[in-house]
Amino acid sequence: MNFLTTLKGKMVSMYQVFLFALLFVCVCDGFYLPGSYMHTYSTGESIYAKVNSLTSIETELPFSYYSLPYCKPLGGIKKSAENLGELLMGDQIDNSPYRFRMNVNESVFLCITNALSQHEVKLLKQRTRDLYQVNMILDNLPAMRYAVQNGVKIQWTGFPVGYTPPNSNDDYIINHLKFKVLVHEYEGSGVEIIGTGEEGMGIISEADKKKASGYEIVGFEVIPCSVKYDPEKMTKLHMYDNVPSVNCPLELEKSQIIREQERVSFTYEVEFVKSDIRWPSRWDAYLKMEGARVHWFSILNSLMVIFFLAGIVFVIFLRTVRRDLTRYEELDKEAQAQMNEELSGWKLVVGDVFREPDCSKLLCVMVGDGIQITGMGVVTIVFAALGFMSPASRGMLLTGMIILYLFLGIAAGYIGVRMWRTIKGTSEGWRSLSWSIACFFPGIVFVILTALNFLLWGSKSTGAIPISLYFILLSLWFCISVPLTLFGGFLGTRAAEIQYPVRTNQIPREIPARKYPSWLLVLGAGTLPFGTLFIELFFILSSIWLGRFYYVFGFLLIVLLLLVIVCAEVSVVLTYMHLCVEDWRWWWKAFFASGSVALYVFLYSINYLVFDLQSLSGPVSAMLYMGYSLIMAIAIMLSTGTIGFLVSFYFVHYLFSSVKID
Repeated sequence: MNFLTTLKGKMVSMYQVFLFALLFVCVCDGFYLPGSYMHTYSTGESIYAKVNSLTSIETELPFSYYSLPYCKPLGGIKKSAENLGELLMGDQIDNSPYRFRMNVNESVFLCITNALSQHEVKLLKQRTRDLYQVNMILDNLPAMRYAVQNGVKIQWTGFPVGYTPPNSNDDYIINHLKFKVLVHEYEGSGVEIIGTGEEGMGIISEADKKKASGYEIVGFEVIPCSVKYDPEKMTKLHMYDNVPSVNCPLELEKSQIIREQERVSFTYEVEFVKSDIRWPSRWDAYLKMEGARVHWFSILNSLMVIFFLAGIVFVIFLRTVRRDLTRYEELDKEAQAQMNEELSGWKLVVGDVFREPDCSKLLCVMVGDGIQITGMGVVTIVFAALGFMSPASRGMLLTGMIILYLFLGIAAGYIGVRMWRTIKGTSEGWRSLSWSIACFFPGIVFVILTALNFLLWGSKSTGAIPISLYFILLSLWFCISVPLTLFGGFLGTRAAEIQYPVRTNQIPREIPARKYPSWLLVLGAGTLPFGTLFIELFFILSSIWLGRFYYVFGFLLIVLLLLVIVCAEVSVVLTYMHLCVEDWRWWWKAFFASGSVALYVFLYSINYLVFDLQSLSGPVSAMLYMGYSLIMAIAIMLSTGTIGFLVSFYFVHYLFSSVKID
């Protein structure tokens, strides 16, 4: 009766929520959640482009745009407000002198440099040969460039600093840009828009609709050129003076060479083109991944294979355990005693299966941190799959992950301390354990990032974490994560104790000798979870190191759920196999059975560096790559290991609670 009352109450509550949601939808005509707040511009209104850090897939070391002798804005350089994620990724967004006037097609002079010094020439040549790209942003859209390679049209974001012709030692600077700005006329129709980007959240109300009428920027394309100008003529011009339109020269004699005492003139022209693309769809062109069909079919094929294997393992496993339990429970006490003497198997380790493992404190710490990382990953990917993490909101993905990790300290402390109480039978030492949980993974990340940061500081890269950001991160950790972890640990001491279903013998049982080491089987078990992950891992690594947009979070969510299932099954099966050969030391083996996938992820990262990042040059770049790959592998090990261990623990608890023991 109470159950029916509770169920009825829940249904009424759900009905009320549904009515509220329906009312909310009726009041609002429509929403666009991902992306920044929409801007509309009137004809002739000035819009200034911004510039991000110079980036290269050869070095992976970002540098400031104004580290090169480019034209500076009249009012001086001003940095844009950056969130935590942007700072950690090395983004440095500054204002620029590039001015666009809505629907005004023009060709404009910017500035002419002083005679290039030896240092400036060396720097320009180095950035050109390292394939550095200039990343320009207009109305929160990156500049897109199209190129044709082997008859295939390829899109890139940004444009090169310069280029080096084949079979030549000379380098040429890009000093003339031909922009095409796609605009869509917005007439203030009954569409309300919510933004979650860097401009903050806002809604266009009825009163603002008339004001909002104008033109939206829905595309930003660039064609880079190198043009040699007459310095004497250019010296007489001022910024934003009109100049004749030019075509990109094909002859090297008409291009601007990089050498000492040369004076480089910078110009640009802009063309506004009306487009049918609507503002909510303007990011579609950036999110089209190359080889999308291969991506889809590869993922689906992987899912089908893994589901098939997991299904077979699960069915065999259920039949085996059920048969063993049925045979054991159908016997009377004398027959059970006789069976225990005659047979070997998991029934014989009943007095040792819950014996305290070696390094039990470290195990509890790693399980606690694994819970924190898993929760952070799942929640982040779910929100990204629902469209809350827009690529227009730069750095939001990383910022969201950090905030989630900090607040999930409460779950880490609770699980870690509760596991400690279960193993030890007492709450003594829970404060020390909570501190260890709060410091273990952040400490590893801190040490690796500090070592990498010294390399970045030595290279004068914008990717180096500023000292001020170090203090901010330490303050967030100490003021949020540590107290919440301690509070979670306190809750763990007050939670109901997990009682073992069997007593542990005082003298440990001898483990029979085996022909091959059990750790070999544990390490081999990681191949099955890796099979669910490696295809998606290729696209993730490409998005990080090759500057491509990754936005198939729906697929990533499916792969993540599948990974959780496979990790749980693999760990349980290996735990059962070890118990069947009378090996009662299953705790760490259950953790690393699924956690060993991290080893294969790290090896795959090395393979990706050798075969897919062949352009990566220099020891600093390689060390950066290996450092970040190591952090990723450790996080995956803690997460997958925790999943496997917790499922194995509850499996062993259930298995031995199902056996009648006197």
